[in-house]
Amino acid sequence: MLLPTLTPTAPDDPAVIRVGDDELSREDLVGAATAVAERIAGARTVAVLATPTVETVLAVVGALIAGVPVVPVPPDSGPREFEHILADSGAQAWLGQAPADPTLPVVPVRRYAKSWHRHPEPHADSTALILYTSGTTGLPKGVPITRQSIAEGLDALADAWLWTADDTLAHGLPLFHVHGLILGVLGPLRRGGRLIHTVTPTADAYAAAAGSGASMLFGVPTVWNRVAAEPAAAHTLSAARVLVSGSAPLPVPVFDRIRELTGHQIVERYGMTETLITVSTRVDGERRPGWVGSPLAGVETRLVENGEPLPHDGESVGDLHVRGPMMASGYLNRPDATAESWLPDGFFATGDVAVIGADGMHRIVGRRATDLIKSGGFRIGAGEIETVLLAHPAVREVAVIGVPDDYLGQRIVAYVVGDEVADTELIEFVAGELSNHKRPREIRFVESLPRNAMGKVQKKLLG
Repeated sequence: MLLPTLTPTAPDDPAVIRVGDDELSREDLVGAATAVAERIAGARTVAVLATPTVETVLAVVGALIAGVPVVPVPPDSGPREFEHILADSGAQAWLGQAPADPTLPVVPVRRYAKSWHRHPEPHADSTALILYTSGTTGLPKGVPITRQSIAEGLDALADAWLWTADDTLAHGLPLFHVHGLILGVLGPLRRGGRLIHTVTPTADAYAAAAGSGASMLFGVPTVWNRVAAEPAAAHTLSAARVLVSGSAPLPVPVFDRIRELTGHQIVERYGMTETLITVSTRVDGERRPGWVGSPLAGVETRLVENGEPLPHDGESVGDLHVRGPMMASGYLNRPDATAESWLPDGFFATGDVAVIGADGMHRIVGRRATDLIKSGGFRIGAGEIETVLLAHPAVREVAVIGVPDDYLGQRIVAYVVGDEVADTELIEFVAGELSNHKRPREIRFVESLPRNAMGKVQKKLLG
């Protein structure tokens, strides 16, 4: 059963879900979500405009109870994205809130309606969610995710993070991706714990949540950077049990600053829409800055280069493949793209390049297309250079890319947000920490870096 704690006979817990100032008890959640399920029973697929509201939670949970696949749609999507997601997913209606001038019927979510009808548990292999990837090129691809995949993924994280019904999770992440929705909403509901959604992921909001008893806090690196810049708020997080970062690489200086202010070593993890979370540091294990941990229970990983396996020696950089029970099985309506990424032996080609140590710890170098730089015959990870530059006091944010170069193949260029200093100062700073061939050949100061909703730098928009 995907959500074993949500049944018509579930005990009533006050404020099991809080979104901003809006609260639902467990009884209210079960009754209102079951009423939603009554209204959409038998539907093929429904779309949910995934705003951070109690109604969004009720819509998603109601669809899961009814066994109707739900498509969480980013509320800031443009008309072309709305049209593509609705057509590609085959959504028949908007459930709850809808965008202006909706092209589909709208089924309301009535939060004070109640039903105690028992719905049979859908088959474990049935589709629960269709999430759309946040890729940087082309229209987003739909990824059908089964109930079994969600259950396997959440249980593996519960093992790694010692996550129980006693935990209260707090975060302010979007509700249309794996991090904010599957981990951030379905995770506490599966465990039987509580959720505080702060609506906006500010340092003060996280401090208030910690002051209200949050034992776990989720954030992306930009959130933890904000927290690190607010010492008073950060100190409040010391009372939590665990802090988790994901969706983008966590800069080592931010890891170090959070540890200094809170006493916590942030738990880092790695995953994708297509695979859910497959690698993580453990709460009861080593947390090494810049490394995302070891495979979760049931997960296998490997490194390859041109089809040949690479050693797990902490140095060799190769394409990362993963295999595990939480993975999706393909893209919606895209057999060509599915065949490219899901390999015949069951592994998924992530498109990321990584290093794996002899102890099983993983360091993600980045996307092969943008973060693996081939310069002067060397294979160089952009993330390594970014980590060094972030240690310079003048640098607040940085993105390193390779640009075409007739002599080197690719020339290392660093885009820097911070105080302008001489280019040579930053170049020599890197050369003093890393091999000479890893130094940037050019520094470009910018006001900001382009990022998506999850805080990932969109490197394809640079250069």
